Amino acid sequence: MEAMSSDMDAPVRRLKNGVPVIDHMAMVIVTYKRRELLSTLLESIERLTSPVWRIVIVDNEASAETEDMVGDFRGRIERLWGPSDRDSCGGTDRVVYAPQSENRGGAGGFSAGVDIAYRRGAEWFWVMDDDVAVVPEAIEKLAPWTLSHDVIQGSRYDYDGGPFYWQYDFLVPLGIPNPIAPAAFGPAGYRVMDTLCFEGGLFRRSVVSRIGLPDPRFFIYWDDTVYGYLASKVTSPIVIPDMILRRTREIGNWDIAGVRQLNSTSDMNRYHIMRNRGYMARYFMVHGDFRPLLFALGTVATFAKELIRLVAVDRSSIITGIRCLARGWWDSRRILHDGSWTPMPPLED
Repeated sequence: MEAMSSDMDAPVRRLKNGVPVIDHMAMVIVTYKRRELLSTLLESIERLTSPVWRIVIVDNEASAETEDMVGDFRGRIERLWGPSDRDSCGGTDRVVYAPQSENRGGAGGFSAGVDIAYRRGAEWFWVMDDDVAVVPEAIEKLAPWTLSHDVIQGSRYDYDGGPFYWQYDFLVPLGIPNPIAPAAFGPAGYRVMDTLCFEGGLFRRSVVSRIGLPDPRFFIYWDDTVYGYLASKVTSPIVIPDMILRRTREIGNWDIAGVRQLNSTSDMNRYHIMRNRGYMARYFMVHGDFRPLLFALGTVATFAKELIRLVAVDRSSIITGIRCLARGWWDSRRILHDGSWTPMPPLED
C-alpha cells in the first residue's frame, strides 16, 4: 500500500503561548514488577510543563502495591492539573489504572493500553515502558511536529546521560535494523523511518484506525518494529533529534565505535527475538514484502548477532542461550506455516 499523507483530515491544534498543543493525547505506560522504576517515571510526569489528557497505566502484575502507587499519583496529578474533560467512556480522571489478569508482556500491555485510550477518545498515543523518565519540556518539543506528521519518534538520553543511538532504518527484505544507518539527522532536521520504538513513540488515532492495535501475540520484542513498519504503509513516520526521554535502567552493554552499543539481554528475550520473526514474516507476506531467501539471510544474521551478544556481553550460560535461540527459531517456522494466522484487524471510528 502506498504511503499517504493525512494532513487534510488533521484536527485543528490549539496554540498555547505560540506553541501547538497536542489535544487529547494519552500516555500509555506498561509496567511489570518494577515499582521503583515506575515511581521515577511518575515523578517525572509531574514535572511536565504541559498537562496530559489521559495517563493509562497498564499493570501486567496487577499488584495492590502498584494500584496504591497509581492512586497516590492520581491524587497528586489532579491537584496539579485539575480534572480533565469527559471522555468517550464518561470519565474525567486523568489517570487510568488498568490491571491485567495475566502478564501479557510489553506487546500485550501496549495493545491493551492503546485499546483503552482509543475507546476513551484519545487522538494521540504517547507510549513508553516504566524504565524511562520524561523531560519536562517533552510535550512542547513534540507538539510542533504533530502539525505535519502522524508518527513521531523522539530521541533519548541513555542511562549515563549521553545520547542513545536508535536504529531507525529497518531493512525490510532482511527483517533487521540497518546497522550502518547514519546517526546525524541531516539538513531536514529529521529522518524518515519505517519502524517505531514503544519507548517514547507518538502516533495519531487515524494510524491506529487503519492498521489496528499493536499485536499482543509478540509478547516481547519486534512488536514495536512491526507496528512502525505497518504505520509506514499509511503515512511517513519520522525520528527527530529533540530529546524527550531519559532511560533510567542501567543495562550492561558493549560499546561499538563510541556511537552504537550491544546491550545485555535475557534468555527469554533471546527466545522471542527468534520466534517473533515468524510473526514479522507473516506481516511482510500480507503487504507483499516477504522475500524468502533474503529474510532467511536476515534470520541467520540475527542468530549470529545474538551469539555475539551472548558471548561478549552477557557471558551467561552459552548452552542455555543457544537452546533458547534454537527453540525460538524452530517455533518461528511453525508460525510461518500456521494456516489459521491472521493479522490484527483495522479499527473503525
